[in-house]
Amino acid sequence: MKLPVSLLCAVASVAALSFSAHAQPAKPDLVKGAALYSQMCVACHAADGNSTTAENPKLAQQHPEYLIKQLQEFKSGKRDSAVMKGFAAALSDDDMRNISFWLAGQKGSNGFAQNKDTVRLGERIYRGGISDRQIAACAGCHSPNGAGIPAQYPRLSGQHAGYTEAQLKAFRSGARNNHAQMTGVAAKMNDREIKAVSDFIAGLR
Repeated sequence: MKLPVSLLCAVASVAALSFSAHAQPAKPDLVKGAALYSQMCVACHAADGNSTTAENPKLAQQHPEYLIKQLQEFKSGKRDSAVMKGFAAALSDDDMRNISFWLAGQKGSNGFAQNKDTVRLGERIYRGGISDRQIAACAGCHSPNGAGIPAQYPRLSGQHAGYTEAQLKAFRSGARNNHAQMTGVAAKMNDREIKAVSDFIAGLR
């Protein structure tokens, strides 16, 4: 028996809705996220995600999709860190989502630029790049105030200058190789430029 087109369309729509519902990840459990964070992350990243040491990044108010990606890549080894690999290996995908969305809800703390002699250089690089070496402006991807672009580029505002500097140098050397675009940018920058823009980023808000 031939079914009418309208009925076939209705069946297809129901199937599509059902598939879409199943395809959507479960809503993050912020209570579980907070509990896991307090067990595994608080020693290095502080109780509210605002690390107080430059070696460990501030994670509060970071885009959750970015955090999930980093945890997955620590777990797989795509991003190299013996310490973080051990922690990430113990987390399921749901655990990563729960922690990341909990962190996204924490307010990031402000930072301050420390080096008045290079802050103008840092601002120039962040806002305008370095045209003669085809270095793109950081603001193009991370936004003028360092808020980043959700699911694509991380929030940088207020990040420890020492941490940002270390990551740019790691991209430049190839020690960190989980983002081709950042590797290309950092490869063209010298130490003074990296230090200046990292210091400027610390004071963004």
